[in-house]
Amino acid sequence: MTSDTRRVWLTTLGCAKNQVDSDKLSAVLDESGYVAAASIDEADVVMVNTCAFIEAAREESVDTIIDMETAKRPDAKLVVLGCMAQRFGMQVTEAFPQADAVLGLDRYGELVGTLDQLTGWQPVRLNRSPMDILYTVRRPTLTTPYAYVKVAEGCDKPCTFCAIPLIRGKQRSRPPVNIRDEIVELADAGAREVVLVAQDLAAYGRDIGAPGGIEHLLEFVSDVDGIEWIRLLYLYPREIRPALIAGMTGNPRVVPYFDLSLQHANRQLLRAMKRPGDGERHLDLIGSIREADPAAATRSSFIVGFPGETDEHVEELADFLQHAQLDWAGFFPYSSEEGTPAALLPDPVPAEEAAERLRYLMSIQEEITAERNAQTVGRTLRVLVDGLEDGRPYGRSYREAPEIDGVIEFDTGKPGDMVDVYIDASYGSELAGTVVD
Repeated sequence: MTSDTRRVWLTTLGCAKNQVDSDKLSAVLDESGYVAAASIDEADVVMVNTCAFIEAAREESVDTIIDMETAKRPDAKLVVLGCMAQRFGMQVTEAFPQADAVLGLDRYGELVGTLDQLTGWQPVRLNRSPMDILYTVRRPTLTTPYAYVKVAEGCDKPCTFCAIPLIRGKQRSRPPVNIRDEIVELADAGAREVVLVAQDLAAYGRDIGAPGGIEHLLEFVSDVDGIEWIRLLYLYPREIRPALIAGMTGNPRVVPYFDLSLQHANRQLLRAMKRPGDGERHLDLIGSIREADPAAATRSSFIVGFPGETDEHVEELADFLQHAQLDWAGFFPYSSEEGTPAALLPDPVPAEEAAERLRYLMSIQEEITAERNAQTVGRTLRVLVDGLEDGRPYGRSYREAPEIDGVIEFDTGKPGDMVDVYIDASYGSELAGTVVD
């Protein structure tokens, strides 16, 4: 190891909320004198921010830890962070004796001191690192014109399938001023779009008595200079009140993009999940959104193969998809999570059958998404240029969330530009167009 500095490499798995954690940890390390390595070979410390939401995520985390152990220098230290470290700390320590440290979410305040010990480095520091990264406003240099902002941590909802409360605890909302400070920092760094995320975003502020909740937060942060779009992800359906619909469709800085966490359409299964509504109520909610803004974009995610699900339930969900005409949807096989009530339910669905059902539902939604996209041909959409691929710009309109939906390709523009694009072609989930004056 060099004597003048220490270099760290951080690999992040999982959702956007995990990426926010990694960004803030990187900023804390930078303030503490550590430098991001240009490659894993240069790193004195290799870190993996793991995900443990479902079994597939844990398998990816395990594989990545093994890959990082193989790829790093023999003298480099290995540190396991994140959700898997939080939920299975002792098991991770036993399974990976080669890991020099295993730090869960509630031990992030120990990270700098741990790295100092592992590397034998004692840099001079002018200020202490914050103990809770949720409230940190500094982020690393942006590499995209959009950025995620986590407005709360944890969740109070009792969903029987979900391990998030076991991993991240009860909901903790950030004060509005703290959130605005972070958005100002991001705008100054070049962000044009901020994406607000939380496990239960629409319930923001309830735990701290923030007046007006998420609706007032949107008003409070929507005048930050430089920010063109504010996008909301992960909205629990029961929390979507008329005031929130009005705020998302009537505020010119807030994009009318509704990410609805519906999970299924069958009432019986939803009750077993301890989730609200049913297909009819979901359609009523979507109708209310489209009444407020007929062009609003809608997205949802659905669990396939939940215990007790039958072929009839799957057909009910398929019928719902046809009626809902969502712009985008994701489908995930049920994962039995130890410690959750659903893990004890009878009538499990075989994995092969769940996979077949998932493919069936995805094929239906792919056709719907292609048709919804085709309906934009002939429209001119405001587009944020995300980047270049083979020299050709691509970006997104209000209809596409970063990293999970399709993109739009066009002829001119540089990352960070806002351009008007005439849509002249549709290819499934992708669009193509021409920039207009």
